[in-house]
Amino acid sequence: MIKNWFKNIGPGPLVAAAFIGPGTVTVCTIAGVNDGFTLLWAMLLSIVATIVLQEMSARLGIVSQKGLSEVIRTEISNPVFKVLTLFLILSAIVIGNAAYEAGNISGGVLGLEALFGNSYGALWSMVIGIIAFVLLYIGNYKVLEKALITLVVLMSVAFLTTAILTRPDLSLIFKGLFTPNYSDENVLTVIALVGTTVVPYNLFLHASLVKEKWKTTSDLKFARKDTVIAVALGGLVSMCIIISAAAIKDVQITNAADLAKGLEPLFGVYSKYFLSIGLFAAGITSAITAPLAAAYVATGCLGWSSQLKSLKFRLVWMTILGLGVLFSSIGLKSIEIIQFAQVANGLLLPLIAGFLLWVMNKSSILGKFKNTLFQNVIGFLIFGIALFLGVKSILKVFDLL
Repeated sequence: MIKNWFKNIGPGPLVAAAFIGPGTVTVCTIAGVNDGFTLLWAMLLSIVATIVLQEMSARLGIVSQKGLSEVIRTEISNPVFKVLTLFLILSAIVIGNAAYEAGNISGGVLGLEALFGNSYGALWSMVIGIIAFVLLYIGNYKVLEKALITLVVLMSVAFLTTAILTRPDLSLIFKGLFTPNYSDENVLTVIALVGTTVVPYNLFLHASLVKEKWKTTSDLKFARKDTVIAVALGGLVSMCIIISAAAIKDVQITNAADLAKGLEPLFGVYSKYFLSIGLFAAGITSAITAPLAAAYVATGCLGWSSQLKSLKFRLVWMTILGLGVLFSSIGLKSIEIIQFAQVANGLLLPLIAGFLLWVMNKSSILGKFKNTLFQNVIGFLIFGIALFLGVKSILKVFDLL
């Protein structure tokens, strides 16, 4: 049974690798430092929302054998609305991922600098870029899957160990998980926690990757297990970062590298190393998945081949990766890049979730595998929460709240 599950492990860990990037590490660190365990409920809500939406995305990919952007392109009949929609998706995902990629690489660099010192910033950016380039250029899904699963396991062990070293109060953790704490002061942190976990580009990535792994509807049960286990474990890792950060008192923390340094005098040098390794792994996994997602979105929207070795597919991810390395190397503030990307994701989520829910109710695409009433109720509830948080974010940013 265990052997069979490992055989059928699929894109789930890649989705987890994508959302546990430096953005997640940074936002969770800030949430833990500023609010302790009180925002764990927001992470729990985000995990449930991610599982529901990613299951829909995976089901769409397996049943239709098409990516989400490809389905949207073929299903919208009004030419004006189609052009506007595809332009919006391309702008949000492809251009957004170029900015997001700089944050991914910069986050990985922060992890390396916490380990080896901070005098090799541009060199570390190049190293991460080269590793990501080689794995993507090979163009073999199985190689990519194994490399990312290895990095996700490394990252998970690192962050779990760090949280255990801080010896947290379990009663306070459970209180934070099941007692929502929401105020005008922490609204942007809540939005960022949702935005960094329920990542819009992951919905496109998942639908495209499942068809590389599975070809028939009989595989849906494997895809569901893969999604639930991987996302739940990813959420646990995010919670461990919040828990670790909550242990720090009276220290100025602006990113995860500061957290690593802050933990060292309290819990020993090993806590610093575990956290730094986790941050590096988080950066490099997202540095691989962000260009990959952008390539799937661009090729799907424009009707190009989405084969991993096709020239146009490669040109898209090379552009995203190249811009990420460039912006990271010239010294743009990584903390600002990452936080901007997370809030942008939180604002984009209602739009992408709305598209997904629309597609998931089309019998012409999914037949008997379309959404049930229960799935629609949960889906629209998540859509409503995402929309509410997005509106609150806009009001907060423009000082109208």
